[in-house]
Amino acid sequence: MSTLQRIALIFTIIGAINWGLIGFFQFDLVAAIFGGADSAFARIIYGIVGISGLINLGLLFKPSEELGTHPETNDVR
Repeated sequence: MSTLQRIALIFTIIGAINWGLIGFFQFDLVAAIFGGADSAFARIIYGIVGISGLINLGLLFKPSEELGTHPETNDVR
């Protein structure tokens, strides 16, 4: 996994946690930190999370050998 994919995965996880907070508690952490959902900083973070999700779509189509797992046991080499 490349460095770009790792960074994108981190942002995707942040986005997933934020959506979980919205779904369960009606609390938007990104908006709370950056001054509301309409603030420029929050919109930038939302955009980065969206782009990160698109980058991580490539992981669905990579063979397991390239991901660093053993194909039969899924053990990390």
